[in-house]
Amino acid sequence: MTSELFAICFDTARPSHSARFWSGLLDRESAEGPDGDVTILPPDPAGFRIRFLPSQEPKTVQNQAHFDLTSTSPDNQRETVARALRLGGSHLDVGQLPEEGHVVLADPDGNELCVIEAGNRFLADTGPIGALACDGTRDVGRFWSEALRWPLVWDQDQETAIQSPNGGTKITWGGPPVAPKTGRSRVRFELAVPAGVPREAEVDRLISLGATRTGPGGSDDGPLPLLDPDGNEFLSCPVDRSAGG
Repeated sequence: MTSELFAICFDTARPSHSARFWSGLLDRESAEGPDGDVTILPPDPAGFRIRFLPSQEPKTVQNQAHFDLTSTSPDNQRETVARALRLGGSHLDVGQLPEEGHVVLADPDGNELCVIEAGNRFLADTGPIGALACDGTRDVGRFWSEALRWPLVWDQDQETAIQSPNGGTKITWGGPPVAPKTGRSRVRFELAVPAGVPREAEVDRLISLGATRTGPGGSDDGPLPLLDPDGNEFLSCPVDRSAGG
C-alpha cells in the first residue's frame, strides 16, 4: 500500500466561513478541528476531505488550483451558481470569453472555482467535483500519477490528468506556461500513509519519484512537509483513513 490522498487543504483567514460555503454548496457535513481548522467530510470513506486551515497570509494572486464543479443540465448549472451566490460567493472575471459555457466564481475567501456547463465529456461520471484543475507541468502530473498510483487519464500537449482507479474527481495540470510561484501554495495535498506502512519508507519512495524534503524530518506521528517536482508543498501524514475528522 502507498500514500492516499487524504485531503485537499486551503489556507484561509476564516476557516469557518469558507467551510460553511463549501459545506452548503456541496451538501456535505463539516467537522471542526482542535487548531481552528474545519474539514468538509467526503460522502464516502474512500473520498478525500477538504480542509480549511487558519492562516494570516493574505491572498494576493490567483490560486494555482481550483475546483471545477459539474452540472447535469443548464438549469442545474444555474441553480449551483445561484446557491453559491446565496452562500456568499461572487462572480469573478479571470479573462473568460462571453461564449465560454462555464461560470467563474470565488468563495467568500476569494478562492476561485468554476461551474462547468452540462455535457462536458471529460468530466462525465466524475461526480459533483469534476476536477481539481492545477497549474503545473507534465512532469508533476506524471509524478502524482506514480505517487498516488492513480492512472493517467490524459497525457497530451503537455497537459495531464489523473483519476483514482475507483473513479471520482480528476486532478488535472494545464502544462506551460506555468505561472511563477510566489510564496507557499495556498492549496496543498495532504497524503495519508496507511497504518502498517513505514512512513520513512514511503517518504523515500516519494523522493525517488522526484519529491524533496523542505527541512529536517518531523516526528514519527506528525506531518512531514515535502515539495513535488514543481516546488508545490504537500504533507505526508501517518493518518488512518478509517478515522473520522
